[in-house]
Amino acid sequence: MNTDSIDIARILASTRHCRLSREQLHCLADVLECKKYKKGERILDENEVCTCLRYIEKGMTRQFYFKYNKDLTEHIAYEGGIVICLESYLKSEPSRLMIETLENSVIWEIPKTAVEKLSLADAEIGVWYRRVFEESLIESQIKADTLRFEPAHERYVKLMQLHPEILKRAPLVYIASLLQMSPETLSRVRSASLND
Repeated sequence: MNTDSIDIARILASTRHCRLSREQLHCLADVLECKKYKKGERILDENEVCTCLRYIEKGMTRQFYFKYNKDLTEHIAYEGGIVICLESYLKSEPSRLMIETLENSVIWEIPKTAVEKLSLADAEIGVWYRRVFEESLIESQIKADTLRFEPAHERYVKLMQLHPEILKRAPLVYIASLLQMSPETLSRVRSASLND
């Protein structure tokens, strides 16, 4: 274990509103693995099993899939975000989603088998682990409700409020896909927002 991994373990615990002891943080840090990816590199491919949680220390990723030969963006994450293909991870089945980097990225992987063993052995680590999933599910629900119930302008405004980094750094084609609108609609919505 190195100083960087214990620092990341502290950040992970604090962002999930858990109070892990120094010993618990060291246990979590022991299972972290740092990986560096270049822009455009595939982290997880279709039909691979998602076997770890991924915490982004630096950079940006997107989760996407193909439907009728069209590339559709499901999720974009950046510093401080956790990336997971939830169904594949929980069922240990091949993923239909893929993950790639949109920037050079430093990502900490937390292997499923190791973190599950820790969470069974230590109740507080178990609480932290559960909260990771709770936050992921809540974020997915908010996104689904936004896409279902809000018009294009409101979807854009919500993204601007919740994740301005995505609008600053991600390619427009992926932002449009994430918001389920055409690039032309996104361009009109952005112009209208600037004039408001």
